[in-house]
Order: sequence, then structure tokens, then C-alpha cells
Amino acid sequence: QVQLVESGGGLVQAGGSLSLSCAASGRTFGSYAMGWFRQAPGKEREFVASISWNGGTYYADSVKGRYTISRDNAENTVYLHMISLKPEDTAVYHCAAKQYGGGSASPRSYEYWGQGTQVTVSS
Repeated sequence: QVQLVESGGGLVQAGGSLSLSCAASGRTFGSYAMGWFRQAPGKEREFVASISWNGGTYYADSVKGRYTISRDNAENTVYLHMISLKPEDTAVYHCAAKQYGGGSASPRSYEYWGQGTQVTVSS
């Protein structure tokens, strides 16, 4: 069982930056692939970025070049650093963990989810 707790969300102006953290419980964090997803009101959950157990990363086209996912296995934490934020980045951001295989863009691949943290980008 893995529990995930996101933090770092908030209100930021367009063009600004924000960093999210996701703290995970469990002693096998290093073996999990991790992902970040987001969901805006009235929209489906959308893939943002993933990182495999060995550090391989994958990004949605909409955030490529602006977002960076990273992990610190010693701290059981995955991060999402966001720059050049746009109003369309406004959403609740969730982190997720999958036990088997590498990172994935499919939400159904992930077994564990955090409650999410709100990111609001004003124009």
C-alpha cells in the first residue's frame, strides 16, 4: 500500500513558476513509476508527466519544455517544477504511483493516487 500526499499548489500569475511535491509512504518507493496528472473543472483527467523507477521521463506535449518531473528516492518524494505557466494550466494536480513497468500516460495504469493540489494561473 502506498499513500501519496501532494503539496505546493497555489495561485500564480501567467508566466510564473511553481513547484509541486508528492510525498509517498512505503519502503519500496524506489521501485515505483510515478506520474503527475491534472484535471480541470468539466474536463477529464489529463496526463502531465511520468518518471520511471530509474529516472526515465515522459511529458505531455502541452507541457514539454515548461515542466520538469524528478524524484528523490531517499526522500520518497516526486517533484513537478513548472515554469512559464499559462491560464490553461489551471487544474487540480494529482500524483500517482504504479508498481509495475515504467511510466505511463494512461491513468488506468496507476494503482495509487493522491488527493491533489490546486494550481491556479491568473491571466
